[in-house]
Amino acid sequence: MLIKLICVGKTNSTYIQEGVEEYSKRINKYSKFEVQIIPDLKNAAGLKPEQRKTEEGKWILQQIQPTDWIVLLDEQGKQYTSEQFAEQWQNWFNRGSKQILCIVGGPYGFSQALYERAQAKVSLSAMTFSHEMVRLFFVEQLYRAFTIIKKEPYHHR
Repeated sequence: MLIKLICVGKTNSTYIQEGVEEYSKRINKYSKFEVQIIPDLKNAAGLKPEQRKTEEGKWILQQIQPTDWIVLLDEQGKQYTSEQFAEQWQNWFNRGSKQILCIVGGPYGFSQALYERAQAKVSLSAMTFSHEMVRLFFVEQLYRAFTIIKKEPYHHR
């Protein structure tokens, strides 16, 4: 199984890049994992938020195969404790999809077409985070979920 984190736009923050790389290495111990960056739209500043979401959504939808399980990292998604998140991941793994795609949208969120295609929406907090920070928080929580599933000491419970 491949888990892929798809993100709109690169980050210039070294600490975020380094953190994502560190947790990506750790996650690969449990499952094949990769991060894919969708380039920022050209002339995005001239687009209205809905137009931008639509255009970003088109790019993202091109990356999706019909059998992929899609999880949107979305402020309106379901919130989990770390233990519940681990249990949910185990359930998604047991579905037998070849790929689970976790998607971080751009600064305005997702297009309606992506919402319609997704099987799940996950919120990492009731607070709002930049779409760059969500990458780091997500990979840490995914790593934590694997250590909970494997009953390893990282989670300390």
